[in-house]
Amino acid sequence: MTATLLRTAADLHARVRTGRRAVVMTMGALHEGHATLIRTARKIAGPEGEVVVTVFVNPLQFGADEDLDRYPRTLDADVELAGTSGADAVFAPSVDEVYPGGEPQVRISAGPMGERLEGAARPGHFDGMLTVVAKLLHLTRPDVALYGQKDAQQLALIRRMVRDLNFGVEIVGVPTVREEDGLALSSRNRYLSPAERRTALALSQALFAGRDRHAAQEALRARAREVPASRARAEALSAIGESRAAADAHAVATTAGGPAAIRAAARLVLDEAARLDPPLTPDYLALVDPSDFTDIGDDFTGEAVLAVAARVGATRLIDNIPLTFGTFGDAS
Repeated sequence: MTATLLRTAADLHARVRTGRRAVVMTMGALHEGHATLIRTARKIAGPEGEVVVTVFVNPLQFGADEDLDRYPRTLDADVELAGTSGADAVFAPSVDEVYPGGEPQVRISAGPMGERLEGAARPGHFDGMLTVVAKLLHLTRPDVALYGQKDAQQLALIRRMVRDLNFGVEIVGVPTVREEDGLALSSRNRYLSPAERRTALALSQALFAGRDRHAAQEALRARAREVPASRARAEALSAIGESRAAADAHAVATTAGGPAAIRAAARLVLDEAARLDPPLTPDYLALVDPSDFTDIGDDFTGEAVLAVAARVGATRLIDNIPLTFGTFGDAS
């Protein structure tokens, strides 16, 4: 299908709405990750609904030393990809359309969560992001808005804003799309030279190393729960070649390392990548509670996010994976 290009909110509001409107917000330079968002939006909206893709490079969320001028702008290709992926319209407003009075004096504050991790590395970024998301939600008036989980902290803050400020819209997170070698799709990947791209693989490799360590720990916890604390337990553990202490729930929490061991496994990969040519320069590696992006403790249960940010050459990349921590206790 062919997507209609709209430049003003008035043109968008003039469209006849029948079913649900699903909006995918982007800064353009669309790739397969965006296409996945659009296809998911199409399924949610259904044949009677409408999918709108916004393309707007928001100046408020770029710092003084960041890549606003260099950020890729490929509107013709974006409109084509949006249409083939299922979008009905592409809303690509000018800066004057979004900020008619110049930079807004009243802005959304991201609060304490917006000062951690990405917020610490990019002061003011999340205030600018939330301000433009709030404006675009008002301008596009969707029933549902979709965002990629690759920007996990952004997604968490948007959900918090919508909940705290009573926006009448459903927020849907869509899993990260990766290249075959594991690199998360990003518009900034096009900045990487072949050698830089090889180094950049360390981001996803570090996350996968942390994920594997987490899976091993959770398997030990499960075995500790399943095998009674008895002679039979010792015999069972001996039969599978494990020491009793290694599978004990308490030992897993203390000896196996818990969150610290997961971070350490990921950090080892990043440390090795720092010695490559060109090198990887990490900004942060964190294992956090997605509700507030604070570090999790040894007794944490539920959903968590293992997140990383690093520079390769002049390009800064981020990535993350979700991890689930189960409950465990006395296996007797």
